[in-house]
Amino acid sequence: MDFTGLTIDILKSLSIIGGYGIGIILLTIIVRAAMWPLGVSQQRSMRTMQLLQPKMKAIQERYKSNPQVMQQKMMEFYKEHKFNPMAGCFPLLIQMPIFILLYSTLMSPQFIQMAGDSHFLFINRLDATLKTSAGVSRDGILGVAKYDTFMTGKVAKVYLKGAEEPLENVKIEKPQRAVEVQGELVPGEDTDFKISLDNLNLKFSQLDQIEKAEIDVTDVQTKETEQVCFVRKDGILSATIPTKEVKTAFHIDVLALIILFAITMVLSQKAMMSMNKNANQDPAQVAMQKSMNVFMPVMLTLTFFVIPIPAGVLLYLISSNCFQVLQTVIINKQLEAEDAKKADKVDDIDIANAKQIQEK
Repeated sequence: MDFTGLTIDILKSLSIIGGYGIGIILLTIIVRAAMWPLGVSQQRSMRTMQLLQPKMKAIQERYKSNPQVMQQKMMEFYKEHKFNPMAGCFPLLIQMPIFILLYSTLMSPQFIQMAGDSHFLFINRLDATLKTSAGVSRDGILGVAKYDTFMTGKVAKVYLKGAEEPLENVKIEKPQRAVEVQGELVPGEDTDFKISLDNLNLKFSQLDQIEKAEIDVTDVQTKETEQVCFVRKDGILSATIPTKEVKTAFHIDVLALIILFAITMVLSQKAMMSMNKNANQDPAQVAMQKSMNVFMPVMLTLTFFVIPIPAGVLLYLISSNCFQVLQTVIINKQLEAEDAKKADKVDDIDIANAKQIQEK
């Protein structure tokens, strides 16, 4: 199943309202809303863990000389209180494949050719990373750097011998690897490309009749796309296109998104910390949690300076963090209301069972 194509179709449908930026935000809301029950389970699990922490610590201290028995007693303790210590990790585990899928989608040739240059608010391109080389598409000259790589579009227009009309939308197999540079890539000099006929999804009889094909070629690094006319030579399609050298550009808008991500992540961590305040908490655990709340945003933010993350993915992460803050506040109020009801119920039972003092 083509998950990348499916994700693009979903974004395309959601973008009708206000462009692909709005589509990414709506996708974030849909994903996080679908995971709301897991969010409730996560926060309830964290709340339960805080309440059970003193008893858990007592078990650990009592059996610290016998790790095997301690593990057994802890498992019995979890079972007795119907507590799953891994429940808080499930939302993160589910979100990771979604993050990877969105990353691969926004970096895919399909999205780049369809909507890579889409802008949203102050974001100039949703597929731009912090450092990229800028190129002008459809100008007949391909802007390249020495070690750039290339990919084709998903379809080609193929011209057959003796045919009055070309074949439209001929599928290209594995577009990420279909086109190859023939010889050395030297910016500023004409560059030769080649594509094997086997990459075109046609019958053998049609492959024998191919004269030429018009195919979009995209520079993976610059995101520049040029329509190239490939001419058949023996068993391959070959083309020559002029090139020019491009220089790496630094995108301030993507830097702003990385900073916004760091801020929203800190806010999200603070919201979770405020929920977990408890008089019975271990001071050492509180200190460790505070350190993690500082370390994680800093580590991830610095990672985004090294790993090329598209602006659209950063927009997803920022929207997800904002949703997380709102979700934490709402669910926390729900859990507090549940605890209040339980407390009132216990008080009512105590009153009902209390002995009445008769007057003498």
